[in-house]
Amino acid sequence: MSEVMDNGEVHDVEEPEMQSDIEEEDEEELLQKALKAQEDPAFYEDAAAYWEKIPATVNGMLGGFSQVHTPDISSSELYIQSIFKMKNPPGHGRAADCGAGIGRITKSLLQKHFGKVDLIEQCPNFIQQAKEAFKGSKKIGEFVCQGLQHFSPPPNTYDVVWSQWVLGHLNDRDLEQFFRRMASCLKPNGVIVVKENVTSSGIVELDEVDSSVTRPLQLLLSIIEQADLKVLKNSRQPNLPKGLYEVRMLCLRHKDQ
Repeated sequence: MSEVMDNGEVHDVEEPEMQSDIEEEDEEELLQKALKAQEDPAFYEDAAAYWEKIPATVNGMLGGFSQVHTPDISSSELYIQSIFKMKNPPGHGRAADCGAGIGRITKSLLQKHFGKVDLIEQCPNFIQQAKEAFKGSKKIGEFVCQGLQHFSPPPNTYDVVWSQWVLGHLNDRDLEQFFRRMASCLKPNGVIVVKENVTSSGIVELDEVDSSVTRPLQLLLSIIEQADLKVLKNSRQPNLPKGLYEVRMLCLRHKDQ
């Protein structure tokens, strides 16, 4: 496969091991199943029910892969530093942690770089755990208990909107609208950061356990394009355990900026 680097160059890279091993004859059937699942109201209901049962711990947030936390945060730290070094970088005033869970990313990353961080999370148990963990912190703004399909902050609110390992819980239509709303709520020079799994199969893969989908990179980029956003940075998360999906880090801004 090819990897798009931050400077726009394209390099061939070795294909990593993935969670999926899909035979070609099964691809169409699996694709149709994933598309149908996204149109079912239970897609959101089942996801909410799944996360209600998950422990409010770092290991719970990472699906039992707590060893991912350190390389994840280390890579994100370098990535956000590179964003602040861009031409016309975002400010350090306020960030949104979308799909915040118990505040893992806010605690280890975002609060170091922003004056205030708002945590957006639909699971009440996770929100409660985050409130206890950040009690008395001057770096925490609002706790918003809401699914991202409904999250609609006012204009000129955020310097950075950070969404990680959560957008697979939105169907394609709601994902495009989420991107549009987040672009509208950014301050001047603000950006949206996306950190998500992508498939190697080239199709959308459905996880029936947590009611989510994993998209191929090209589909994710297509939805971003449809939302009138441009990609400023496109990088690959290094140092993850073998057998996991490839993870892409994308920095987005409205096409007109």
